[in-house]
Amino acid sequence: MAKVPGAVIAAGGLIGGYGVARFTKKRQLGGVVLAAAGAAAARQWRARAGGPAAGALTAGYIAAFAGSHPLAKKVGAWPAVVGVAGAVAVASWAVADRRG
Repeated sequence: MAKVPGAVIAAGGLIGGYGVARFTKKRQLGGVVLAAAGAAAARQWRARAGGPAAGALTAGYIAAFAGSHPLAKKVGAWPAVVGVAGAVAVASWAVADRRG
C-alpha cells in the first residue's frame, strides 16, 4: 500500500484543523487535528529526508499555522489557510516527497 505523501498530510492538517475548529466552534479540537497531522507528516519527512529536513519542515508547518492568523486579517480566513497549506505542501514535496 502506498503511503500518503507528507505534503498531503500537512496541507490536510492545516485545512482540516481550521475547518474542525471553525465548524465545531472548539478550537482545541482543531488543534488536535493540526497536531496529529503535523506529527504524522513529520514522521514521513524524517523517513524520507532525515532528521534535519524533518525539523525544518516541521518548523515551517508551525510557522505557516502562526502566519495564517495575521494573513487572514488581510485576505480572509479560508484564503489564508489554503495559501499557507499550499506553501507547506510545495516545501514538503521539494524537500522530502519527491524523493520517495
